[in-house]
Amino acid sequence: MHGSTWHVGAVLPAADVPPLGAHTITIGSDGRIATLAPCDPSGLTAAQAALVAMPALANAHDHGRGLATLACGVADAPLEHWMIDLARQPRVDAYDTAALALARLAGSGVAAVYHCHNTQDSAALLDEAEAVSRAAHDTGVRVAFGWPFFDANPLVYGDHAVLARFFPPDRRAAIATMDQGLRSCATNMALFERAQALEHDTFTLHYHPVAPQWAQPATLAAIAAASAASGRRVHTHLLETRLQREWADAHFPQGFVPWLDAIGLLSPRLTVAHGVWLRPDELALLAARGVTVSVNVSSNLRLRSGLPPLAQIAQAGVAMGLGLDGMGLDDDADMLREIRLAHLLLGQPDRDHGGPVTLPDSQPVLHAAWSGGRAAILGPDDGGGRLAPGAPADLLLIDRRRMGQDWIGDGWPADPAWLLARATRADVAHLLVAGRAVVRDGQVTGVDEATLAARLAAQARAARRATPPDTARIAQMQAATHAFYAAGCHCGQP
Repeated sequence: MHGSTWHVGAVLPAADVPPLGAHTITIGSDGRIATLAPCDPSGLTAAQAALVAMPALANAHDHGRGLATLACGVADAPLEHWMIDLARQPRVDAYDTAALALARLAGSGVAAVYHCHNTQDSAALLDEAEAVSRAAHDTGVRVAFGWPFFDANPLVYGDHAVLARFFPPDRRAAIATMDQGLRSCATNMALFERAQALEHDTFTLHYHPVAPQWAQPATLAAIAAASAASGRRVHTHLLETRLQREWADAHFPQGFVPWLDAIGLLSPRLTVAHGVWLRPDELALLAARGVTVSVNVSSNLRLRSGLPPLAQIAQAGVAMGLGLDGMGLDDDADMLREIRLAHLLLGQPDRDHGGPVTLPDSQPVLHAAWSGGRAAILGPDDGGGRLAPGAPADLLLIDRRRMGQDWIGDGWPADPAWLLARATRADVAHLLVAGRAVVRDGQVTGVDEATLAARLAAQARAARRATPPDTARIAQMQAATHAFYAAGCHCGQP
């Protein structure tokens, strides 16, 4: 690794530090910031003066979709309906899809991502993990790989023998017993141990019970114990939809989140994604246990899940990160737009409170984008999420010229509120990860993004021609699961 020197017109050192003027930033050969020193702005070129340096972004919840679901004919719809439609996705190369997803995130200023892995072939999980590990190395993006534990409720939240009644007689036996083919916790733990050989500087493994409704209670308890023993982090989806809330209330009358606490799952090592339907008492418990919530606003809007209680999360003192969930509003992996959307929603008036509307505050969302999400991915002792000597040299440099074409003040503005209102991936000039220029002059350096995109699309089209999706079977499953939920079977109704 080689050191480098960067001259910029402004610096945003951290969420709780005011903007600084022109600076010279030197990066040491150890991949850390060596010096951060003021410089004479008159000595900067026009391009340097337009740059503002800030901590690189963290995407605290994603699925590494190199091929968008809409491209496969999977229309946005409520989550439980949409997940069945994912059967339309053709099988593609695991490396290409991961590398393209990471390249797009890098182009949006993301240096670290939590990758919740959706396997294309359950029997090939180890091979797929190896492909993601290679993609992390080649792109330079820091990846926490969520090793999926999925051993319950494969189609609906509830008894699949009951679900089978909503299918034609010739399919009922297969539906009633489909959970028997899921990988056991013991088998998965053994694979997890083998996968640790894939770890390197930008690729680490986390435990990922996909969600409490998709994991056996004993599996959740085993993961809690393994995390406590090893210090490895845990990541799970939690209360993303109204149907999940209803299932949880029906099956855990003593309190769902308190039950997760009782089995040892709640800890500072845990991140929960979505949390749309969390209640104030549950948020207070998460805050007390040091749990991080990753909110995913665009995904929640597209999949009709509802809006996460952003203001309540912040008021409860729960650590917060931001995630794209592979479902950005424009399918463009634009983390800067996602930050803006969260910032706008966080500052909206509360209908239960009177008086003046709270003035905008950039700190909460910037902390989530720079520090909160990063800690959920890399751990709280990483030292990143701020620009200071000795910190990891994970820097995002944004060019202010496009967004400031109509600026009538002197120089270029560095106010975080102004950047939050306008910055997009089109303004990303450079991204450094551990001092490595992962993006330079707006272009990803480690892989050829255009070639990957073309190759992946060609693979998908060929796979679709060879094995078209069974649309009638998909529609039948969607109709049956809709009827199951409409009858209240997820709440134990007969």
